[in-house]
Amino acid sequence: MFTFCSLQGAQSESLASQSLLELDGGVKVLVDLGWDESFDVAKLEELEKQVPTLSLILLTHATASHLAAYAHCCKNTPLFTRIPVYATRPVIDLGRTLTQDLYSSTPAAATTIPPTEEIARYFSLIQPLKYSQPHQPLPSPFSPPLNGLTITAYNSGHTLGGTIWHIQHGLESIVYAVDWNQARENVFAGAAWLGGAGGGGAQVIEQLRKPTALICSSRGAERNAQAGGRTKRDEQLLETIKAAVAKGGTVLIPVDSSARVLELAYLLEHAWRTDSMSANGVLKAAKLYLAGQNMASTMRYARSMLEWMDDSIVQEFEAFAEGQKKTNGTSDRKVGGPFDFRFMRLLDRKAQIAKLLSTVVHHGESHGHVILASDTSMDWGFSKDLLRGLASDPNNVVVLTDKPGLAQESGSSIARTLWSLWKERKDGITTEQTTTGDAIEYVNAGGYDLEIRDAKREPLEGEELTAYQQWLATQRQLQATQQTVGADGMEASADVVDDVSSESSSDSEDEDGQQQGKALNVSAALGQVGRKNVVLKDEDLGVSILIKKKGVYDFDSRGKRGRERSFPIAVRRKRNDDFGELIRPEDYLRAEEKEDDAVDGPNAAADDENLGKKRKWDDVQGTGANKKPQHGRGVVGGAFAGDGGEDGNTTGMQEGFEPDELDAAEDAETDEPEGPCKLIYTTETVAVNLRIAYVDFAGLHDKRSLNMLIPLIQPRKLILTAGTREETLALAQDCRAILGADSAAGGEKAGGSSADVYTPEVGAVVDASVDTSAWV
Repeated sequence: MFTFCSLQGAQSESLASQSLLELDGGVKVLVDLGWDESFDVAKLEELEKQVPTLSLILLTHATASHLAAYAHCCKNTPLFTRIPVYATRPVIDLGRTLTQDLYSSTPAAATTIPPTEEIARYFSLIQPLKYSQPHQPLPSPFSPPLNGLTITAYNSGHTLGGTIWHIQHGLESIVYAVDWNQARENVFAGAAWLGGAGGGGAQVIEQLRKPTALICSSRGAERNAQAGGRTKRDEQLLETIKAAVAKGGTVLIPVDSSARVLELAYLLEHAWRTDSMSANGVLKAAKLYLAGQNMASTMRYARSMLEWMDDSIVQEFEAFAEGQKKTNGTSDRKVGGPFDFRFMRLLDRKAQIAKLLSTVVHHGESHGHVILASDTSMDWGFSKDLLRGLASDPNNVVVLTDKPGLAQESGSSIARTLWSLWKERKDGITTEQTTTGDAIEYVNAGGYDLEIRDAKREPLEGEELTAYQQWLATQRQLQATQQTVGADGMEASADVVDDVSSESSSDSEDEDGQQQGKALNVSAALGQVGRKNVVLKDEDLGVSILIKKKGVYDFDSRGKRGRERSFPIAVRRKRNDDFGELIRPEDYLRAEEKEDDAVDGPNAAADDENLGKKRKWDDVQGTGANKKPQHGRGVVGGAFAGDGGEDGNTTGMQEGFEPDELDAAEDAETDEPEGPCKLIYTTETVAVNLRIAYVDFAGLHDKRSLNMLIPLIQPRKLILTAGTREETLALAQDCRAILGADSAAGGEKAGGSSADVYTPEVGAVVDASVDTSAWV
């Protein structure tokens, strides 16, 4: 048995993706935890209902539309952290930086999210997988047996570490392929349908061929492939930039902070390198910036994941490393590796953005600027601040690289509004000729009055605070009810890491698998228990007050039920399996994933002096008199210090940069309200006189690739999701015609029946079970 239900994304303008797969025996697999720019908690209600029944979770891409709700669910949904989650290493690391950037940039999400160190701990719970590595996952403690379920990740293109999932369960062979790209790009290799990079086969690989069900995205089904391919696309973007900076204008390119930004950053950095060697170069006079609060971390992770990129990136890095060995560091010209920026300057503070805008707008610099800024929606991040400052100058240009989604029918994002202006072209266009004779079109905004909403947090007072406290008490009671079984699981998880008492083992495979799942999620379980000690009141602790609060020895159990009638003591036992003692996952966390609990403690200064402790470059306290200070490291958090020096990033130390006033710009300290808060929205109207351009850098499948590959995959059932209604229905009609024609041409060999094509809407359940006819 196999049923499919789309929780978000099917036949919708929203880019958020959530899919629920239910297999034989009640096994439920959730694929993706997407959230759109509205950050509406109501859109996660259906997901929260499914959490107690989930067996495991799979993540496909490190984008907001695929995992933005992960940290929110870990923080606010009971039992969620006890569900095993699987993804590739790039999706884990880049997803962490995306989530941290998201929650530190927009108050709309920051009211319901954990702090940065908790986000790192949540992402450390995700178990990494490699491509083409079959894996039998562990079920959640409340899941039925998986009965040999096997998952395998394959490269999907589009993003670094992006995944096509193959799920094998009994007779069901399911391929989940949402947002993939068959074409090779500068950084990302093509999807693994035909063998991946260097494959070049005429047939789909055996592991992905003839699945019982193919779940495919329909986004881009009506878009035709650009003539000239990747080379023409890159040339179009560079010519669009050159024409704008030649007039002294500023080009703003909204990007994400984790995935597609790598393709754009690599292209522009190498374009500046090439142009700097030309006598008549236009770009070398312009300044190139990359703005985002966590961009330095993203680039640091990218430099450590070259093996996940296209072969050309690996070859470029190997050539650079070989050149460094030959010259022994004495060469006059050091080109640098693929992501060693010589021309692209990183900006990670709002004060730097304000200083840059004042330089561009008020001082009127003659040379142009090119700024890549997060986020693509332009509803949050530095791109929103930059648009507000650049909107009045008609020489400035906003280059959109993808069609923005529509989160709410009542109101669209800033990027969606600009895209609508570009598509409608009410105020005319400006055409300019390139050196190759091609025409570049800029759409005039014509003074459009754009409404920009800003959110501000303010503390609750009076009746609002009383109402919130009543609601919070109700939620705690509901959570305590739901965790009646979950609390026992947490105590059992704590037993796993206790080395005090006797050993014991289990002969049951089901119990053994559950204990392993609890061990792998022990970090989150213990973290949640620690947080409850802080936030829960005496009446909310219930019988647990006897062990969680000192000096309390009595508890009235009259009229109580369940666990409230017995003393809350946990039997401390060491858990073993057939392979020995279960491991402690927290012992294997990397440095950036660990919580530094001693920072605020009384012995913090002494801890900094311990060997093996990392410290920031400007922290000279306790280093000893014989330690020499580190010169030339720049200001912590600036462009020359990367992401603060704690992670060892030295992006800003590359040649080509000189210290200027941007390094001295520091964010003013603001007093954030404490306790329960509410969001107050203010609206500002900005007259937009700049020009709008569009270059397709979505990196997604188009109509040609879909119509070519789906018949080669030969699925028995085809489920189309993650696209607009028009795109989904159009692709379904094409697939029915193509698959039906192939089946008719195959005759008896093909069975004489065409594949079933389903186009479910959000919330609709599709039964796509395999058709079997067996006689004994």
